[in-house]
Amino acid sequence: MRLRARGPRVAPASGAGAGDARRLAPPGRNPFVHELRLGALRKAQMAFMTLTLFPIRLLLVLIAMLLAWPFTFFATLGSSEREPEPSPASWRKVVDVLLKAIMRAMWFAGGFHWLVVKGQRAPPSEAAILTLAPHSSYFDAIAVTMTMSSIVMKAESRNIPIWGTLIKYIRPVFVSRSDQDSRRKTVEEIRRRAQSNGKWPQIMIFPEGTCTNRTCLITFKPGAFIPGVPVQPVVLRYPNKLDTITWTWQGPGALKILWLTLCQFHNRVEIEFLPVYSPSDEEKKDPALYASNVRRVMAEALGVSVTDYTYDDCQLALAEGQLRLPADTCLLEFARLVRGLGLKPETLEKDLDKYSDRAQMQGGRRVGLPEFAEYLGVPVSDPLQDLFSLFDESGDGTMDPREYVVALSVVCRPSRTLDTVQLAFKMYGSQDGCVDEGALSSILKTALGVAELTVTDLFRAIDEEETGRITFADFRRFAEAFPDFAEDYLYPDQTRPESCPRTPPAPAPNGFCADFSPENSGVGRKPFRKKLD
Repeated sequence: MRLRARGPRVAPASGAGAGDARRLAPPGRNPFVHELRLGALRKAQMAFMTLTLFPIRLLLVLIAMLLAWPFTFFATLGSSEREPEPSPASWRKVVDVLLKAIMRAMWFAGGFHWLVVKGQRAPPSEAAILTLAPHSSYFDAIAVTMTMSSIVMKAESRNIPIWGTLIKYIRPVFVSRSDQDSRRKTVEEIRRRAQSNGKWPQIMIFPEGTCTNRTCLITFKPGAFIPGVPVQPVVLRYPNKLDTITWTWQGPGALKILWLTLCQFHNRVEIEFLPVYSPSDEEKKDPALYASNVRRVMAEALGVSVTDYTYDDCQLALAEGQLRLPADTCLLEFARLVRGLGLKPETLEKDLDKYSDRAQMQGGRRVGLPEFAEYLGVPVSDPLQDLFSLFDESGDGTMDPREYVVALSVVCRPSRTLDTVQLAFKMYGSQDGCVDEGALSSILKTALGVAELTVTDLFRAIDEEETGRITFADFRRFAEAFPDFAEDYLYPDQTRPESCPRTPPAPAPNGFCADFSPENSGVGRKPFRKKLD
């Protein structure tokens, strides 16, 4: 399974602006991965700063938060959900000024000595919603404390000591995981506030819904755009030589990021307020189109590409299973392309048996693009050709439908490794259900989304009787006896198999996620880091 280098295709213009420049291949790096490598000199610097500057800065940051707490505590007495006064009380204006000063002092103590602000922030009456991207780190809170805008937060956040009180002061929209109707209620509350003619504070929303490494803008969630009111895009940049800011799903953990950042003598951040974006009538009717066009504007300002990766793709990369997906797996691109065909992986699981039976009947016969389109029941199109090219490794215009079924099984049920392997053995096995080393290699390469993979050691370990063939029962017994077989036999040195094209590590971001997706879960496993709210 391999991505082929292809030029970008521009979608036709639609609505109030041109459509996104859709990349047929994903960005050079997985947007959910951040690699931070320190040389000997950097490590020596960190050791010195840890013993000298770090404890002082940490103490000053804690003092600033404790100093802000009494003001927010007394200001939040009573219901924070009540309708605000048309003209804020004088005492609240004073508290706003004091809190902004305290928060600015806190960031200064943390090494953010200068905050570069570009553009002009629009008043709530002109833009009730601020859309901020890329969402890269909990340090994105700098923009929130600078503007004192409301945000969308998980309801559990209000119970965090000290920080929860600070959060409640800015009148956030809380999302409850336990309430199955939470998404609808949240969208309705955003709509109500956005259409209050500036009575409520502005709402700052991170439309990506999760943290990425700033190499691209992933798909925007439509929540900020459903009200159909003008929004002001806000872009963040962290132009530092060493990126200690980025906090992605795979990479340094929250505490390590805090430690490394406080050990930097100076941290730079730029906040740019772009012109207010007013939706057209077509965009008001189509929040997805509205979100896409705003994303295009923000990507152009940042000088980065856009990609149709989503939060669900992040969950795919994090899913638990015995086959750990490489950071640069092609399965993320596969899932994106499947969605681009109008097929939803989450609803295709029930059709896996049907697809596998048809693939098994092919007996390994390779098919061309028209036959593959008939196999899926979709017309031939550019997105289908992009999907087809993932499996056309030899470039001869043919692919094996069994590989598509294996990849689809991983995307539909990423944590159920043995179910995918069992399905693959059914398609690749002979009449007695056995597969040889070559078939096992094809199965595992597709299941991991890589182009090359050596399975000789694994096959020999399973094939104890040295028959040159193994059954799924043999594979299951081995997997149950050695749960970490992938790490031991497929990539024992933690090297990355050849897969999607990569570029050298570049700066990345990730952070305090003001996301209103109640399905956010804390899945993760080593080496992934579970993010903190």
